[in-house]
Amino acid sequence: MREPSTSPSQMGEVSRALFLSGFADEAANDLAGQIKALKTLGWKYLEARSIDGVNIHELDDQAFEKACTALEAEGIKINCFGSTIANWGTSVDSDFEKTMNTVKRAISRMQRLNVPLIRIMSYSVICDEKKRPLPDQKEEKRFRQLREICGAFLEAGITPVHENCFNYGGMSWEHTIKMLEAVPGLKLVYDTGNPGLTPDFRKPYPYPNQDSLEVWEKLKAHVVHIHIKDGRRDPASGEETYFYPGEGDCEVKKILADAIHSGYNGSFTIEPHMASVFHDASVQSSPEHRLNNFIEYGKKTGELFRNIGCTVKNGAVYP
Repeated sequence: MREPSTSPSQMGEVSRALFLSGFADEAANDLAGQIKALKTLGWKYLEARSIDGVNIHELDDQAFEKACTALEAEGIKINCFGSTIANWGTSVDSDFEKTMNTVKRAISRMQRLNVPLIRIMSYSVICDEKKRPLPDQKEEKRFRQLREICGAFLEAGITPVHENCFNYGGMSWEHTIKMLEAVPGLKLVYDTGNPGLTPDFRKPYPYPNQDSLEVWEKLKAHVVHIHIKDGRRDPASGEETYFYPGEGDCEVKKILADAIHSGYNGSFTIEPHMASVFHDASVQSSPEHRLNNFIEYGKKTGELFRNIGCTVKNGAVYP
């Protein structure tokens, strides 16, 4: 995923390079448009999620091979598979055999593209009719299935990374730690925006937002990949608003600065959610606006890294 590079610093010394990537399906539905967005930014990495509205592990074989050929022709590599496995919309009681078939298919496709990481989640939160989490989250079953999912990926030399979205592991940092202790080998992809946009279910109703800096501090030792998103959530109404990185309430600048200075050695993926939201079909803009917003988001991400003392060149961040 990372290639040795020479830092463009005045000393010319070798430095670790932390590559920028993006969920470019927010820029365009088709792969050609996604590649165009990345190449406009000068980036070489894509976090693969959907192509023409279909997740990459669900494409038919012909469409998948066509995508592989296009990526190889343009020199675009995939740093992570953004799978739907055990995601926020999947019940822990869903067909597990079907899930494992998806896991096997994802492994085959990741090996074809030499992808080191796959994003998974920890199933949907079990709620009452008022959408409040129930005391019984079926942890034993949840963890048993996650161990089997992760075991298959680990055996194939692939690292499963859990995203702190609205799923069991994202209910609070304490839920995340409990899950990690129960599922050996599972690592984290840390979405900077999600804590500040998610209720802290350790606390009484009406649940306040999670404390972004507290969650980062408690979990950063387990983080091997970072998603960049920023926003604001009104705890009373639940209304969410998304912003360019560093302009919302999610302490993105402080978290990224701490990651850099703490020796973080992974990659970064932008997920704007400003013109298109993967899990909300009602949030859509014109193709031109989606493309332009994604490119502007990428540029502002580069500016944010420069503001914390990094050099950014050709899609790489040099601490």
